[in-house]
Amino acid sequence: MKESRKGILHTNLILEAIKDSFFKLNPVFQWKNPVMFVTYLGAIFSTLLLIFDSSKYQDIAFHLQIVLWLWFTVLFANFASAIAESRGKAQANSLRKTQVENMAKKYVDGQETLIPATQLKKGDRVICEVGDVIPADGEVVEGIATVDESAITGESAPVIRESGGDRSAVTAGTRVVSDRIIVSVTSESGHSFLDRMIGLIEGSQRQKTPNEIALNIILSALTIIFILTVISVKILATYSAEMTGEDLSHIVTLPVLIALLVCLIPTTISALLSAIGIAGMDRLIQRNVIAKSGRAVEAAGDIDLLILDKTGTITLGNRMATDFLVAPGVSDKELAQVAQLSSIADETPEGRSIVVLAKDRFDLRAESLDTHKAHIIAFSAQTRMSGIDFLNDHKAVKRSIRKGAVESIKTYIDRLGGVFPEEIMPIVDSISNQGGTPLLVTDDQRVLGVIHLKDIIKGGIKERFTEMRKMGIKTLMVTGDNALTASAIAAEAGVDDYLAQATPEVKLKCIRDEQAKGHLIAMTGDGTNDAPALAQADVGVAMNTGTQASREAGNMVDLDSNPTKLIEIVEIGKQLLMTRGALTTFSIANDVAKYFAIIPALFESLYIIKGESHGALNLLNIMHLSSPQSAILSAVIFNALIIVALIPLALKGVKYQPQSAEHLLQHNLFVYGLGGLIAPFIGIKIIDMLISFLGWVH
Repeated sequence: MKESRKGILHTNLILEAIKDSFFKLNPVFQWKNPVMFVTYLGAIFSTLLLIFDSSKYQDIAFHLQIVLWLWFTVLFANFASAIAESRGKAQANSLRKTQVENMAKKYVDGQETLIPATQLKKGDRVICEVGDVIPADGEVVEGIATVDESAITGESAPVIRESGGDRSAVTAGTRVVSDRIIVSVTSESGHSFLDRMIGLIEGSQRQKTPNEIALNIILSALTIIFILTVISVKILATYSAEMTGEDLSHIVTLPVLIALLVCLIPTTISALLSAIGIAGMDRLIQRNVIAKSGRAVEAAGDIDLLILDKTGTITLGNRMATDFLVAPGVSDKELAQVAQLSSIADETPEGRSIVVLAKDRFDLRAESLDTHKAHIIAFSAQTRMSGIDFLNDHKAVKRSIRKGAVESIKTYIDRLGGVFPEEIMPIVDSISNQGGTPLLVTDDQRVLGVIHLKDIIKGGIKERFTEMRKMGIKTLMVTGDNALTASAIAAEAGVDDYLAQATPEVKLKCIRDEQAKGHLIAMTGDGTNDAPALAQADVGVAMNTGTQASREAGNMVDLDSNPTKLIEIVEIGKQLLMTRGALTTFSIANDVAKYFAIIPALFESLYIIKGESHGALNLLNIMHLSSPQSAILSAVIFNALIIVALIPLALKGVKYQPQSAEHLLQHNLFVYGLGGLIAPFIGIKIIDMLISFLGWVH
């Protein structure tokens, strides 16, 4: 899924987009954008006038240039959306390559039958063993296995999938790398998660969001206003020519009026609007998040309350060893030494943290300890223990070391015929009451002490919450921990509020209560019990490692299953809204500036005072454009080129800054409003000087 990117634009995408720009000249595509449809009709009408009524125009070359630039305006608008879609298609193609024709081991009444994966139906059960490609989306109903999901997520490290719990969902196209599982198919052929991802990435399922629809209505209204304005300009020109005896028929022609209309209507934002929306979804895809609709991305930009789970979001998720607590009669160093030995084969983050803590506290190094003639006991999810057995010359166990969960160690000691020391339980209970995880360490039947595993606050998370606060977004931590533990972690992380001992019902009620107050909510989840809350939230981000129910309930899916991604999703949503707002401001300011740049030059020959070479309106021609023809042609060229110039900004997005809505409005008005007013004056003047020098107009 993740791919090396050669920047926003590169040769293959540009060539593909250029080809698509011509295909998009189809009226079926054009009418979907009202403003650009007016430009499209204007280009067609001007072309027909030039072909069938050219005798009316004194300067054919000038009018031909107008027609060409009108078509370029349409093509550049097509190019803007095509380049955004091409990026999505490239990513979809990389996903499509993972869809190979597989055979499935269908499991019915204890019998295994080999059939094509395309024949599987919802509810069928299939066996997946080492090396098998999982043939369909499903839920693990029996067994536990590690699965390589790199074809989907881009991450090379395999993940555990097991029956029951919140890590039971498997995706078609992923590969089993160990053990054996039985999967119940949850999707029909052709409707898998991968199929839907491809459709969403390509944009075939992207619909206009409510904000886009509202903006299109406003832009359409502005277009109608400017159509009436241009009609009034023609009436004014005819009347003024009659009153002054000036002949303006060679200047104010129908192609010129169409060009004037195209320059005045908001073509810039209309041309880029689709690209902005597609690029917003694309930025999510770059971060391995699939948004099921543009509405979800847009909603992420409007949310004002973030509900975050504690484990894996605010804390590292993998608890780290922070202390060694000894049993009576045991030294700290002895406990640390045995704990480190017991963790040699434990490759989990918790196990690695024990080795590191022993090294840091007592300068113990596992490689310096005597591990010859030893049998390593690897950690497993079933035993919830790890350790090492030292063997004598006859390969018999002479010393057995274990580290693991309290209940697992109790069972282990009972099996050895030992007696579990109840005096260690106050230490265990104390750690549990603080929200930590106790691990017992044994040397044969003797319990040496307890390792304290603790949630560690993620680095930089407090600063991220401060940024959220600057944007007016409140953060709420939900956790199943007791109020004391939740309060301590909330204070350390810097969240605005917390909800302790949160059950699924409590989460759902919390979201509904906050929405009733007018808040827009975003949250993450991965379990079936999270599905109601994910469906209720305005932005529900389901973890790809989670259950099928949670993935169906959320309106986004995080392929990396990284709960902290929620913060990035909010930032991307904000950036989408900022980009749309900034370019809308720039486009409207552009139109105002072009109006005052073109009209005075167009009518400079009216009301000429005796002895003067120019009329009274020439006083408003502050740009001193060389001629009316040069003024209109320069404006049409600028109007087309500015679309191309802004495509990278539309795709990349306006730089995100955590600010309040008031500050963002002020910034937009100053940078893009003022910039939109100034840019046409500078751009049109430069183009006017260039075409006058080249002699394109007289």
